[in-house]
This record gives sequence, structure tokens and C-alpha cells, in this order.
Amino acid sequence: MSQITIILGAQWGDEGKGKLVDILSEKFDIITRSAGGANAGHSVYIGDQKHVFHLIPSGILNNKTVCVIGNGCVIHIETLLEEINNLKSKNIKTENRIFISDRAHILFDYHKVIDGKQEEMKGKLSVGTTKRGIGPCYEDKISRRGIRFCDLMEWEIFEEKIRNNVKILSQMYGDLEFDLEKELNKYKEYSKTLKEMIIDTTFYLNASIQEGKTLLLEGANAIMLDVDHGTYPYVTSSNPSIGGIYTGLGIAPQKNTEVIGIVKAYTTRVGAGPFPTEQENEIGEHLRQVGGEYGSTTGRPRRCGWLDAVMLKYSMAVNHYDIINLTKIDCLTGLKTLKIAVSYYRKGEKLNSWPASLQVLKECEVEYLELPGWDIDISACRNFEELPVNCKNYILKIEELMQCRIKYIGVGVRRDQIIIK
Repeated sequence: MSQITIILGAQWGDEGKGKLVDILSEKFDIITRSAGGANAGHSVYIGDQKHVFHLIPSGILNNKTVCVIGNGCVIHIETLLEEINNLKSKNIKTENRIFISDRAHILFDYHKVIDGKQEEMKGKLSVGTTKRGIGPCYEDKISRRGIRFCDLMEWEIFEEKIRNNVKILSQMYGDLEFDLEKELNKYKEYSKTLKEMIIDTTFYLNASIQEGKTLLLEGANAIMLDVDHGTYPYVTSSNPSIGGIYTGLGIAPQKNTEVIGIVKAYTTRVGAGPFPTEQENEIGEHLRQVGGEYGSTTGRPRRCGWLDAVMLKYSMAVNHYDIINLTKIDCLTGLKTLKIAVSYYRKGEKLNSWPASLQVLKECEVEYLELPGWDIDISACRNFEELPVNCKNYILKIEELMQCRIKYIGVGVRRDQIIIK
């Protein structure tokens, strides 16, 4: 086993990263989150009980692990405390198991208000954000007016910064629906509650690596939502690709590292933006219903379509996966014919790479490879050889197209519904 394992979304998110994190977590000492905020939702099923995590790494369900929220994250404290209290109500120990980077940025309620106002201003050009305030919080960070958790530990500095920010942002956006004096009292209490959790996680993680401890680095969102490498501007405001893992934790790439890409057996995305293989028909509806494709953060129905090998090759180029976890292949059961996008054409010419221009992407025609489906229930299969021939062929074709080994195959939502190939 590698000392460090990185789990990354290989599509537009919602691939099922949380399940593999939960399965592998017992082998690791430390589990981390490095980017994003409560816009990400990781769902884990223990038996029939569903656990949804927005900020805390989903590996918290293993009582032996320590969970770290890195400097690249933006954290809404009230949401974090709700998650902690929810875990405590289920008798899951959290004391001395959750640490927050003192360099991470605080997401305030006014960021959510600004998020909504910005979406309204954009009108038809709205990107369909979760309205959780993620973008405006990162905007403050890049504009160098962000407020970090280290500031929360220095009350006079914190108070000065938040008063100044509310003044500036009110001039820009009008009413922020933010009672400053009431919020100051609330954050005074938060500073006491979180005092023991806020540490220099960069020092902690690097020291842990030197000590030989094992780390599972849990990615949020996915490569195609990356602000640099995704379908910009229909992306998140951070870097959920491989680079964001390192900058969001303050660690350097290590030799003994394994990168696992999580690939859903079909494609989904939430919100606006290009989606070349989208199926706005009975196929898309079948996938949505059978796959339960509704956002764990927003509850919005996800757009559904065929697997896209053009996208996956691009994803592979950026993140360089060592192995793949193919998820939700059981949701394809019952479809007579399956399709995989293998090429894009624009004005009769084949594209050699994933286009940066959304206009080019919009004008592309998709070339599909067709494969026969299967109608046998595979949810009880625990060995690759038990799968129907057509299912095995579908998996092997994805391996061939991605030039990467598929090691884990998800055949259901539960922890035990997985094949190790």
C-alpha cells in the first residue's frame, strides 16, 4: 500500500468518491479535504443508513482516523458544527479527530447573499451555482480581504476585518442581510468552540509524513469543475484537480503516492454548462431515476448522459490516475444498448483534444461506440467473473480507452457492494 493515496473525481462530480474513502479509510491514519466548501456533498451508506458530508472528510466514520480540513477550503462554521453535532448524535467520536487549518478561509452568511445576487445579475449567463457562497468567499481570498481561522483566534484583528469587509461589500452589493453586532457575538462563541481544532495543518501533515503515517487525500468536486481545467466559467471556484490537492494542504508531491480516479459508468452534471453526451430523453430519465441522480447538496435533479471517453482521456492527462474506481455500473442494467463517446468532430474535422472554447464544444458532433447491454441484476456480484459478459466487455472497453486499470467496480450504494478486480 502507498503511504499516500489521492482520490479524485474524474468527471463533473457526484461520481461516488465518498464510498471508496469510507471503504479505504480503515487503512489510513489521516484523511484530508483540500479544496471547496459545503458545495460538495459526499454520501456514504452504512447498511441502510445514509450519511452525507459537506465539509468533514467522509473517513470520519472510521473511529481510528484523524480528519484534516486544509488551507484550500472555505468553511461555513455553522455548517461544520451541524455536521459535528450530527455525528455526535450517532455516537461517532469527534473530539481530537477533526483539525482545521489556521490558513483556511471563513465563509460568512453574507457570502451566500452575494452569491444569490451575483446569479441574479448574470441573468441568462448564470452558471447555476449552489448558492452556498463558495465563489464570493474565494473572491475575497483572491482580492486579499479574506478572513482566515487564524484571524478568529486574534479577536481584535477579526473584528476589524469583518467590519471593514461588511462596509466594502455593502457598498458593492447593497443589503447583505447581515446583523453585524449579532454575528460578532456568534463568532466570539465560535472562537471558543473551535479553539482546539484550529492548528497549523501544514506543519502537522508534513510531520506526519516524516513519521511514516499514512494519508488518504479526499478530493471534492471533480476535474471538469476545476476553475483552470474545467468547462470554464461553468465550474467551481477552486482547483479540485491534482494540483489543488498539494496547494490546498501545503504538502509536496511524494514518491510513494497512488492516485485513484473515480469514474461513474455514465456521465452526470449539475447546473448549467456544456454536456456533449447529455440525453434529454428516456435514457437520461432512466439513469436519473435508477441512479437516484439528485444533488446531495441542493437536491436538484442531475443532468444525465452517456459515458464520455474524450473527457476521460483529458481527465487522465491532467490528473494521471494510477487506477480507476468505476461506480454505479449497476444503474446501466436493463438498457439494451450502451454508448460511449469516443471522438468529437467540428465542421467535419476530428478534434485532437478537449476544447477550451465552449463555443467549439457546443458545435461539436459526438461519435459514439455502441456496445450491447445486459438485463441481469449485478448488485450481488462480488467477483469480476460473476458479471455478465456484456458488462465485463463494457468495463474492459473503458480500460482500453483510458489506458488505465479499473481496480474497483461499484455495483450498489452499500459499502459491501463493490468488486475488487
